[in-house]
Amino acid sequence: MTVPSLMQNHQRKTYVTQLHKVYNEMSQAFVQYQTEKNALNLAEAGLTSQDALNSFVPNYFKVVQTCENSLTPCFLEQTSYRKLTGGSLGSPYTVKTSYVIASGASIRLFYSPDGERLGHIMVDVNGHKGPNILGRDLFTMCFYKNGLMDDLGTSAPLSEDERDKLFDTYCSKSTSSDYGCFGKILNDNWEMTY
Repeated sequence: MTVPSLMQNHQRKTYVTQLHKVYNEMSQAFVQYQTEKNALNLAEAGLTSQDALNSFVPNYFKVVQTCENSLTPCFLEQTSYRKLTGGSLGSPYTVKTSYVIASGASIRLFYSPDGERLGHIMVDVNGHKGPNILGRDLFTMCFYKNGLMDDLGTSAPLSEDERDKLFDTYCSKSTSSDYGCFGKILNDNWEMTY
């Protein structure tokens, strides 16, 4: 292996480690929230509105910055992010309150129910630091009534085939969607193989 190749592999492992940390923190927060509410699922526990999500984050995470009804400055301007193909992210993000948590990650939860899905989570694992590329340090995942987080679907867990299709359709293409990358990492046992 060449030195640049070793550096890329190390960087990819670092991004996945940071993503896994946010994923674990979010999973633990969902379980704690559900347990404290003595509920069978997140919807029964009360995560059924944007206001509920906006209350959830500061109560279950150490928040170092809140961006009320804004992505910036918690996240970079959307035009600063690119896709793996080099193109810019085309569709505008829904502007909701976003946060920087103690790990340095930027997160934004967006209530958007469909089937068993309650909403979406956007994560920039290292905040403003580069490379600011969807699928490297920026990810979008969904959270579901059962407390699971997965890629875009109406119920979770998704099958490996469903995740692969999302990756092939969205993450690895020049589409404006920001899905498919997280599911590929789940399929590949928390490895960034793309």
